[in-house]
Amino acid sequence: MTTIATTTSGSLPRSQALIDANAARTFEDDGFTLQSTPEFAQLVAAAVGEVVQRQRDAGITVPGDGEYGKAMSNPIDYGAWWSYSFQRVGGLSLTDTNLFTQPIARSTPGHIELTSFVDRRDRHLFSAVYSDPRSGAFAGKPATAFPTTTGPLVYRGQEATASDIRNLTSALRPGERGFLTAISPGSGSRVWNEHYEDDDAHLWAWAEVLREEYRAITDAGLVLQIDDPSLAENWDQINPEPSTDDYRAFTQKRVDALNHAIAGLPRERLRLHVCWGSWHGPHVTDIPIAEILPVVLTANVGQISFEAGNVRHEHEWTAWQDAADAGLVPDDLVLVPGVVSHATNVVEHPDLVAQRIRRFVDIVGPDRVIASTDCGLGGRVHADIAWAKLEALGEGARRAARSLAVRG
Repeated sequence: MTTIATTTSGSLPRSQALIDANAARTFEDDGFTLQSTPEFAQLVAAAVGEVVQRQRDAGITVPGDGEYGKAMSNPIDYGAWWSYSFQRVGGLSLTDTNLFTQPIARSTPGHIELTSFVDRRDRHLFSAVYSDPRSGAFAGKPATAFPTTTGPLVYRGQEATASDIRNLTSALRPGERGFLTAISPGSGSRVWNEHYEDDDAHLWAWAEVLREEYRAITDAGLVLQIDDPSLAENWDQINPEPSTDDYRAFTQKRVDALNHAIAGLPRERLRLHVCWGSWHGPHVTDIPIAEILPVVLTANVGQISFEAGNVRHEHEWTAWQDAADAGLVPDDLVLVPGVVSHATNVVEHPDLVAQRIRRFVDIVGPDRVIASTDCGLGGRVHADIAWAKLEALGEGARRAARSLAVRG
């Protein structure tokens, strides 16, 4: 019988005990590196075992660790997928300049610069929304401050990554495939740089330093999901809006750096996650996927995860059909579309989930579709809603499979 595999985009809701334990951790002298204890490590290991089983119960066939090894000390936190890297990369320190205080930059034709997060074009268009804490457009608090690159980048996360691997592999059943997430060079290099001579050198330094984390995960037999919202999301962080040709060239550098970082790793264990950012804003300045898909498809990965349930991007499933018709989608590429969304509290009906899944099955076939979430649900929606969405995902995949069997 035909089956449809299911997974998530990584982050899942943390228990209150885990949130409290992270909030109680102390920092090292640098002010942003969280200290751990054997008791805390045991709490995380037990929590990973529980979240893997709960994913199974919801119908998820390719489970992750919920990103529980990535600190989140508040129920709402859009940035844990990123801020974890500060714990694992040396050469960073706290300064007076970060993503929100860095100088406003103005790009010119042929020369793109990322501006401050507060200077994003969506924030200008909806300034009243973003300045109103009741709007929910950008809420929450990260577990650590965002540092700056002030020295040569080096990898120092060996034990933390090994712990993530141990926790997940211990929770998996024989023959069960699981995945861990890691940040991309392009997203990592968006921290403010005060050491490298230019942005390109900073980008490639991140590519070099992350190779070790990537290899450790794939060598363990796990799927590595590389989180790179920057590929699409950078578009909104460029002011004024650039030409699409300039942006594609800017983005190609980030894909090239990623390909360098994953060179030699098994392609079938590599999943690239692309999204437009998980904050609950209007997103009217998002770039259409069709404009960057030819660049994204040059990534040497076996799977691509992307938003396909978000109301701003659900219609863009046709871009994948067009790319397939044009011969741009590799014959062995697995599509991992989001069919339930982090961006709404409304729980999707399983029949809608099944319809969304079938769109992509019709493009590449059931063996090359893994139904997923748009982005991580942890830190974005209430835990009860998140798990209801995963149950809808599991049931929707079963209904899609049944309909395919009937259709023959």
